Amino acid sequence: MLNKLSLNGPVWLASDIHLGADNPATAQRFFQFLDQASAQAGALLLLGDIFDVWIGDDWTKQSPQWLSQALTHLKRVSTRCPLWIGRGNRDFLIGRQLAENIGAKLLEPQVILDIDGSRYLLAHGDEFCTNDRAYQRFRRIVRNRWVQKAYLSLSLNTRAKIAQKARQQSMQTQISANQSNIDVCEQTIARLLAREQLTAIIHGHTHRPNHHQPTAVCPFDRWVLPDWESDHLRAGQPERGGWVVVDGAKVTTLNLAT
Repeated sequence: MLNKLSLNGPVWLASDIHLGADNPATAQRFFQFLDQASAQAGALLLLGDIFDVWIGDDWTKQSPQWLSQALTHLKRVSTRCPLWIGRGNRDFLIGRQLAENIGAKLLEPQVILDIDGSRYLLAHGDEFCTNDRAYQRFRRIVRNRWVQKAYLSLSLNTRAKIAQKARQQSMQTQISANQSNIDVCEQTIARLLAREQLTAIIHGHTHRPNHHQPTAVCPFDRWVLPDWESDHLRAGQPERGGWVVVDGAKVTTLNLAT
């Protein structure tokens, strides 16, 4: 049985912000979003990849300037509305210490959100990319608690170098990968939703924002959250970023231009 979370709407959900030293403009747009959420949301849930990389909660004790700024803004929003943070494929090492430091609560990997009787499965989404077998093998390895314990025993500098190398390798793999394999497998989602008697899911990870409506093969609603990007855009390419607002059975998709 999955964990359940009952909240009063409107609940705002976002993911894949990928905060980091190289994304200052993206960070500023996200901070504006946090101010808006703190004023209008009944609760804010961030479904993973808040950070482009996370090398351990002790990073906050020697945090670079960009990270200190991000933590300050997250802590500020948590004083105004309930804040929940989840782990993604980039920041899966986020722990309870970070959540406590910013006044947030830590989401389990998969959660059933109940708002006035309307239920939604929440997840980051990478676990549903089951056609990408190489990634799923890697995912199992890095989530092994003994592997994580060994990694966290290293110095922050060494961890940062390892994370950067892994990031570069991941980008190269995505360039050469079969694009159909790095999207979610809807049949995998359908089996989980059927088991939990659910008909709707909200996730991120794929950077392919959309509302996929029910079909005969996949009889469920699937909302995919966008990634955020304001720094590394080609000429004429618009900024990316957005969120969904859930209020009972109503789900509204919003973007940075809204």
